[in-house]
Amino acid sequence: MKLNTSLKIGLFGIGLDTYWPQFEGLKERLEGYMDTVESKLAEVHPHIVNVGLVDSPDKAFEAGKRFKTEDVDIIFLYVTTYALSSTVLPVVQRAKVPVIILNLSPEAAIDYASFNAMTDRTQMTGEWLAYCSACPVPELANVFHRVGINFHQITGMLHNDPETWQEISEWVQAAKVANIMAYNRLGCMGHYYSGMLDIYSDLTQQYAHFGGHIELLEVEELAELRKEVSRAEAADRLQLFHETFDIQLDCPLEELEKAAVTSVALERLVAKHQLGSMAYYYKGTGNPENEEAIASIILGNSLLTANGVPVAGEYEIKNAQAMKIMDSFGAGGSFTEYYAMDFTDDVVLMGHDGPGHIAIAEGKTKVRPLKVYHGKVGKGVSVEMSVKNGPVTLLSVVEKRGGGLMLLVAEAESVAGPILEIGNTNSRYKFSIGARQFVNGWNSHGPAHHCAIGIGHISSKIEKLGALLGMEVRKVC
Repeated sequence: MKLNTSLKIGLFGIGLDTYWPQFEGLKERLEGYMDTVESKLAEVHPHIVNVGLVDSPDKAFEAGKRFKTEDVDIIFLYVTTYALSSTVLPVVQRAKVPVIILNLSPEAAIDYASFNAMTDRTQMTGEWLAYCSACPVPELANVFHRVGINFHQITGMLHNDPETWQEISEWVQAAKVANIMAYNRLGCMGHYYSGMLDIYSDLTQQYAHFGGHIELLEVEELAELRKEVSRAEAADRLQLFHETFDIQLDCPLEELEKAAVTSVALERLVAKHQLGSMAYYYKGTGNPENEEAIASIILGNSLLTANGVPVAGEYEIKNAQAMKIMDSFGAGGSFTEYYAMDFTDDVVLMGHDGPGHIAIAEGKTKVRPLKVYHGKVGKGVSVEMSVKNGPVTLLSVVEKRGGGLMLLVAEAESVAGPILEIGNTNSRYKFSIGARQFVNGWNSHGPAHHCAIGIGHISSKIEKLGALLGMEVRKVC
């Protein structure tokens, strides 16, 4: 899944200008290390603002100003050798973005025999300074702590260290997602499901933690857009349904045609408001146009969800955010809740009525007719799918007592087995701590009853996202 992001990475190295006339070739050697870091970072994300080696207070102020002017989202501070904290602080203090300290040794170890065989102690000191990246890190950490700089450390090697570069890649991915959320436009169409108190949310807290924009939409707008859909457009969309879904033979053509019209109208609604995600629900009071629009929305919303615009039902705004996070990580993010517990197989059945993330489905998603949408107005067609078998991650955006948000995460396996064939998304999940302990542990943190499920184990990336956003992250398993 392609991620559209305006993320900019700031990069700088550090040194001490006093060293350069003392130790011949040291500066050039460290600049070579910098070139290596930039090259490897560019393989992860190409938009890098590299201000080079900062070795004096004047250069530090200039670098900080450039990072601020260039609007970087995250800074990688490569510790090439010892440097004074006074030459580093102005860079990151002015930029006011999270800092990742790269404490990377150029090699696994100094060649002690060759080093000690050198006869010039000045040259020996210069050689040591090319390896002493670990030396100033405690000084920087101390100052950053006391000043209030949000920083994180990666300790490893410049070369032949896949673990280090995987960690760097995850920080970049997390920064991309933070950037996507900061510019995301979330559409909220309709109103809350009446009485479902856990999903009620303080929208200002969503702004405070993620940024972005929330657009409140009326169902009437979708109903009006449906009137503008031509027969040819509806026919083309119906053909797309047949190509995308496994449409069961008992699905009424009339309901499929309604869903096709709504799907086209939904895409126009999304384009008009530049939406990157959406939450919706509509109870209805007898307006047939509005009810038809909402009753026929599931297939269109499933297509949107599979194509980078995740849609959460029941006006679950917090979960629309969780779904967008998962999708931005390339993991999908399907709307789900507890369905039942299977103590025989020690699994939890989870799913939801309404749209599903068909791009992460196990096999082709079925479309089934429903005579009633349980607890909701209308009837029509719905999707039935299971999430791909294999590793999965659950994510919930939790509104905490007293205010503020946190991220709740768990890793599991989607496993094969019987599901409830009722025209809903439905999967079987096995947890390392067992079904009982997972349910108790997950519920203890007070999430809403919905969550987002994506493929792969990505809790380490979500933890980094939380660190960048200054959000608490709790992992159940």
